[in-house]
Amino acid sequence: MTDNQGLPNYSGDPQGGGGFNNPGPPPNNNLVWAILTTILCCLPFGIVAIVKANQVNTLWAQGQPAAAQEAADAAKKWSIIAAIVGGVIIVLYVVLVVVLGVFAASVDVNNYR
Repeated sequence: MTDNQGLPNYSGDPQGGGGFNNPGPPPNNNLVWAILTTILCCLPFGIVAIVKANQVNTLWAQGQPAAAQEAADAAKKWSIIAAIVGGVIIVLYVVLVVVLGVFAASVDVNNYR
Protein backbone atom coordinates (compact mmCIF):
# COMPACT_ATOMS: atom_id res chain seq x y z
CA MET A 1 0.00 0.00 0.00
CA THR A 2 1.29 3.49 -0.81
CA ASP A 3 -0.05 6.97 -0.33
CA ASN A 4 -0.60 9.50 -3.10
CA GLN A 5 3.13 10.36 -3.15
CA GLY A 6 4.29 6.76 -3.62
CA LEU A 7 5.50 6.38 -0.02
CA PRO A 8 4.57 3.33 2.08
CA ASN A 9 1.47 3.74 4.21
CA TYR A 10 2.20 2.33 7.66
CA SER A 11 -0.90 3.70 9.36
CA GLY A 12 -3.10 0.69 8.70
CA ASP A 13 -5.70 3.00 7.17
CA PRO A 14 -6.49 2.03 3.56
CA GLN A 15 -7.20 5.66 2.68
CA GLY A 16 -3.85 6.80 4.13
CA GLY A 17 -5.49 9.18 6.57
CA GLY A 18 -3.00 8.85 9.41
CA GLY A 19 -4.20 5.83 11.30
CA PHE A 20 -5.55 7.02 14.63
CA ASN A 21 -9.19 7.82 15.00
CA ASN A 22 -9.05 10.62 17.58
CA PRO A 23 -12.42 12.23 18.25
CA GLY A 24 -11.57 15.89 17.72
CA PRO A 25 -8.83 18.11 19.11
CA PRO A 26 -6.61 17.05 22.02
CA PRO A 27 -7.60 18.07 25.55
CA ASN A 28 -6.30 21.31 27.01
CA ASN A 29 -2.85 20.51 28.37
CA ASN A 30 -2.89 23.33 30.98
CA LEU A 31 0.75 24.13 30.18
CA VAL A 32 0.30 27.88 30.73
CA TRP A 33 -1.06 27.34 34.24
CA ALA A 34 1.71 24.85 34.99
CA ILE A 35 4.40 27.34 33.95
CA LEU A 36 2.80 30.22 35.86
CA THR A 37 2.42 28.23 39.07
CA THR A 38 6.01 27.03 38.75
CA ILE A 39 7.35 30.57 38.43
CA LEU A 40 5.00 32.37 40.81
CA CYS A 41 3.94 29.83 43.42
CA CYS A 42 5.59 26.53 44.18
CA LEU A 43 8.50 25.17 42.16
CA PRO A 44 8.36 21.42 43.02
CA PHE A 45 4.63 20.95 42.34
CA GLY A 46 4.83 23.22 39.30
CA ILE A 47 7.51 21.03 37.74
CA VAL A 48 5.27 17.98 38.14
CA ALA A 49 2.47 19.94 36.45
CA ILE A 50 4.75 20.87 33.53
CA VAL A 51 5.79 17.24 33.04
CA LYS A 52 2.16 16.10 33.02
CA ALA A 53 1.16 18.91 30.65
CA ASN A 54 3.91 17.93 28.22
CA GLN A 55 2.63 14.34 28.16
CA VAL A 56 -0.83 15.35 26.88
CA ASN A 57 0.00 16.04 23.22
CA THR A 58 2.44 13.12 23.04
CA LEU A 59 -0.17 10.66 24.29
CA TRP A 60 -2.78 12.14 21.97
CA ALA A 61 -0.47 11.77 18.98
CA GLN A 62 0.16 8.14 19.96
CA GLY A 63 -3.56 7.46 19.77
CA GLN A 64 -4.19 7.26 23.51
CA PRO A 65 -6.97 9.80 24.13
CA ALA A 66 -7.91 8.40 27.55
CA ALA A 67 -4.33 8.61 28.79
CA ALA A 68 -4.03 12.11 27.31
CA GLN A 69 -7.13 13.21 29.21
CA GLU A 70 -5.74 11.69 32.42
CA ALA A 71 -2.47 13.58 31.93
CA ALA A 72 -4.40 16.82 31.30
CA ASP A 73 -6.42 16.29 34.47
CA ALA A 74 -3.23 15.54 36.43
CA ALA A 75 -1.56 18.69 35.08
CA LYS A 76 -4.56 20.74 36.20
CA LYS A 77 -4.57 19.05 39.62
CA TRP A 78 -0.86 19.71 40.20
CA SER A 79 -1.21 23.32 39.03
CA ILE A 80 -4.01 23.87 41.54
CA ILE A 81 -1.97 22.23 44.30
CA ALA A 82 1.03 24.42 43.44
CA ALA A 83 -1.14 27.56 43.51
CA ILE A 84 -2.69 26.65 46.88
CA VAL A 85 0.66 25.77 48.47
CA GLY A 86 2.22 28.95 47.10
CA GLY A 87 -0.67 31.02 48.42
CA VAL A 88 -0.43 29.44 51.87
CA ILE A 89 3.32 30.10 51.98
CA ILE A 90 2.79 33.74 51.02
CA VAL A 91 0.09 34.19 53.67
CA LEU A 92 2.30 32.58 56.34
CA TYR A 93 5.19 34.83 55.34
CA VAL A 94 3.02 37.96 55.60
CA VAL A 95 1.73 36.87 59.02
CA LEU A 96 5.31 36.25 60.19
CA VAL A 97 6.46 39.68 59.03
CA VAL A 98 3.49 41.39 60.71
CA VAL A 99 4.03 39.49 63.98
CA LEU A 100 7.74 40.30 64.01
CA GLY A 101 6.98 43.93 63.18
CA VAL A 102 4.50 44.22 66.03
CA PHE A 103 6.94 42.52 68.40
CA ALA A 104 9.78 44.81 67.33
CA ALA A 105 7.60 47.89 67.78
CA SER A 106 6.48 46.79 71.25
CA VAL A 107 9.99 46.23 72.62
CA ASP A 108 11.32 49.14 74.68
CA VAL A 109 14.86 49.73 73.48
CA ASN A 110 15.68 51.92 76.51
CA ASN A 111 15.53 48.91 78.86
CA TYR A 112 18.58 47.38 77.15
CA ARG A 113 21.01 50.28 77.72
